[in-house]
Amino acid sequence: MEVVIVPDARAGGELIAGAVAALLRRKPDALLGVATGSTPLPVYEALAARVGAGAVDASQARICQLDEYVGLPAGHPESYRSVVLREVVEPLGLDEDAFMGPDGAAEDVQAACEAYDRALRDAGGVDLQLLGIGTDGHIGFNEPCSSLASRTRIKTLTRQTREDNARFFDSPDEVPHHVITQGIGTILEARHLVLLATGAGKADAVARAVEGPVAALVPASALQLHPHATVVVDEAAAAGLKLADYFRATYAAKPDWQGL
Repeated sequence: MEVVIVPDARAGGELIAGAVAALLRRKPDALLGVATGSTPLPVYEALAARVGAGAVDASQARICQLDEYVGLPAGHPESYRSVVLREVVEPLGLDEDAFMGPDGAAEDVQAACEAYDRALRDAGGVDLQLLGIGTDGHIGFNEPCSSLASRTRIKTLTRQTREDNARFFDSPDEVPHHVITQGIGTILEARHLVLLATGAGKADAVARAVEGPVAALVPASALQLHPHATVVVDEAAAAGLKLADYFRATYAAKPDWQGL
């Protein structure tokens, strides 16, 4: 696992956007896994700016969803399909055909989960998966004590996660209780995992995920098992890292040709 400490969220967004741009130059039809929420917005904004400036061609890129609420219609403004189309697909100038995600409105939710897992495999697998981390250490919607071998499935949200997400809804009562999420085992199949965390509120979760033991209690700690995982944190989110100085030194000495 590589840990990169950046000054702020904007710098993190630029760094990760640069890695995505480099991937698209190597593989124009790369499958990019995207996360929702406020944390990854600087990444999408920086990448869209590069596309708009002609610095990278994203016209063949494919976008896939990490998770989706259960029970919200596809057109609901806070369904993750709507969010990804609004914040990623449209700004990159892509057609909706470039997007794939699970069907949270399916009558048979379990079948929809299995179908999405198959679809990811049939698409050749995710080339780069962007992740956030919850204050309790979750990734995707894999809440604490999720199996580290789990596949795409339905999950019940904790009260804390529903409270964290209530800011996107008119009322906390409107936040769904269930979601479809890629499982930890599914996430670990991506070729490159990039986790972005910003703000002091994420410092404890970051420290436990990066420096603590691999444990289902901290789902993000599973990134320690991945051969190519990058954790990008701002100074506030890095505050709990005992090895922060080491991470800074190793990144400063990293050869440019290695990339992110």
